[in-house]
Amino acid sequence: MSQVTGCQALGGDMIKEVKIFETTIAGRPFKVEIGKVANLANGSALISYGETVVLVTAVASRKPKLGIDFFPLTVEFEEKLYSVGKIPGGFIKREGRPSERAVLTSRLIDRPIRPLFPKGMKNEVQVVATVLSVDQDCTPDTIAMNGASLALGISDIPFNGPAGAVTVGYVNGQYVLNPTIAEKELSQLNLVVAGTDEAVVMVEAGADILPEDVMLGAIMFGHEAIKEICAFINGIIAEIGKTKFEFAVPEVDEAFQAEINDFLKEKMNQLVRITDKHDRNASLEDLEEELIAHFSESHPDSAEYLKGQFKAIEKTTMRRMIVNESLRPDGRTPSQIRPISCDVSLLPRTHGSGLFTRGLTQALSITTLGALGESQRIDGLDLEETKRYMHHYNFPPYSVGEVGMNRVNRRAVGHGALGERALLPVIPSEQDFPYTIRVVSEVVTCNGSSSQASICGSTLSLLDAGVPIKDSVAGIAMGLIQEDGKIEILSDIQGMEDALGDMDFKVAGTKNGITALQMDIKVDGLNKELLETAMEQARIGRLHILGKMNEVMSAPRSEMSQYAPRVFQIKINPDKIRDVIGPGGKVITRITSAYNVKIDISDDGSVLITANDGIGGEKALAEIQGIVKVPEVGQVYTGKITRILKFGAFVELGHGKEGLCHISQLDHKRVAKVEDVVNIGDEVTVKIIEIDDQGRINVSRKVLLEDNK
Repeated sequence: MSQVTGCQALGGDMIKEVKIFETTIAGRPFKVEIGKVANLANGSALISYGETVVLVTAVASRKPKLGIDFFPLTVEFEEKLYSVGKIPGGFIKREGRPSERAVLTSRLIDRPIRPLFPKGMKNEVQVVATVLSVDQDCTPDTIAMNGASLALGISDIPFNGPAGAVTVGYVNGQYVLNPTIAEKELSQLNLVVAGTDEAVVMVEAGADILPEDVMLGAIMFGHEAIKEICAFINGIIAEIGKTKFEFAVPEVDEAFQAEINDFLKEKMNQLVRITDKHDRNASLEDLEEELIAHFSESHPDSAEYLKGQFKAIEKTTMRRMIVNESLRPDGRTPSQIRPISCDVSLLPRTHGSGLFTRGLTQALSITTLGALGESQRIDGLDLEETKRYMHHYNFPPYSVGEVGMNRVNRRAVGHGALGERALLPVIPSEQDFPYTIRVVSEVVTCNGSSSQASICGSTLSLLDAGVPIKDSVAGIAMGLIQEDGKIEILSDIQGMEDALGDMDFKVAGTKNGITALQMDIKVDGLNKELLETAMEQARIGRLHILGKMNEVMSAPRSEMSQYAPRVFQIKINPDKIRDVIGPGGKVITRITSAYNVKIDISDDGSVLITANDGIGGEKALAEIQGIVKVPEVGQVYTGKITRILKFGAFVELGHGKEGLCHISQLDHKRVAKVEDVVNIGDEVTVKIIEIDDQGRINVSRKVLLEDNK
């Protein structure tokens, strides 16, 4: 690490010292400038990696936010299209709502840093990462993740970091750190891993059906680089970091806590063992009301405090039951999967549907097929401009028996992207299946692991739609409990275990390997041994789930739904594209309107016709074939007589082409006058017998007639 110190005027008499710190990551320069911009934030850093530049700021309120039971952290990843030399599309020429990629990156930044704030802190904290310049070989997401730890670390905001982050690829059997665009094209893995210098805290990955040992190796490979990043950040913090401000932690009345514990201990121990979720929740609500009523006279105005203590004792009781007795709230053992049922073809008018039920969690997934022209257009910082396969996840409040806003939030976007990543490796290529594919997963009932249920339901839905996916994909969510020095890994976690546990480790894949992975933890981190155990337990659970799915549907239907569109393909000479489109698009517009089809034409001459029914598609195909058809000797046409001269008649061959049928070629017998055989408007069938050097076409009617001489 090298450092350069200078000064910069910020306006008026105000002078701020600028400090520059430099290192290399994956052979590329990584530079941090402190004090150059955004100096009213609690902490800020201008970070450059290659030619990518990201400004990351951290700001906190001095006073805690009252009346909340969570840590109020917000993270914003701001994509600026000027960073890639683009002007925003559409009518409004400024950045508006964040893109899906920006939402996902905001979540990526949030997840590793959230567990590193002190417990009990209720001060609002906002981290903003603004992308100012993008070098496609140095993607800004991990830069922003490292910048968040840096900005928080040098600030006066209490923070137990840093956490570093890297991307790992897998090319030709070798791990690649922060792969370039060219390397990503060849990579079987896109892994983002974050961690402290001691352990891994967050993982997000998409993979091309990789075995568990390769995935584990990639995570540990990334963690070695993270240790160096953390050391670099710690060096900066040691030199210029501010003293952390103190935040208010509620005083603990140990005597009162003991009274609460005595009142709840035995009752809570019985209630967490109720296996039915509805009965357990109702009993817990009754006990909470009983607790508040019991202390209403001796400790008035303590209802909120009592609710917090109730939840804490519920959490400890459940966790101790699991680690000491290997018994879970619903009666399962740690590795046991909830009962599974599968169904397909529930919705008669959709192109494909699948219902996956695991315990109380249900995901109804629906597949819709469309023309390639209906692919999603992407106006973002990446090189990718369209997306042909889409997976969307909806989580309505009724799924958990609540009243609330029915909207797409960051969690829904993240779960949809995870499902998309899980299934993308098995989606057939555009050449093999020329359709745009959209899958929507409606979580109709939820008791944990809904994102993984949506992956299973989507596999069933795709198979039901007749999409020739390469293999079935299933997902499972793993949990972790660390209590009283003991550890238990849980398969197929339910809602209570997710909320009160220490880990949410989602693994999706086929029978042969992993396609997607996502891990979030609430503890300090996971070592290699725990990761290895969790991944192996997940593999066994995934195979069990796949077995249940295969009992219902293991291969795509041979016939698509009668309501699914049909695709017709033709390859034409690129020089003929203008003829199909016509002047001002008149020809292609007429065909699409006449036959109710969509037509996509590529520069190489590939033509795709997507029709709501086969008849319309066949007619459109025939017309395009006629437009691009090059007349050759021996071809037969049926057309109308357009002109008559003394020596013959001109026959319309279609699309602006005419052929001359000489009077001698009208009939076998001698014809004295052309009108004795044909008149203008008559429809005749003729055969091309000659095309001269000037492209003039001569046709014959008589060669197609029986010889009546």
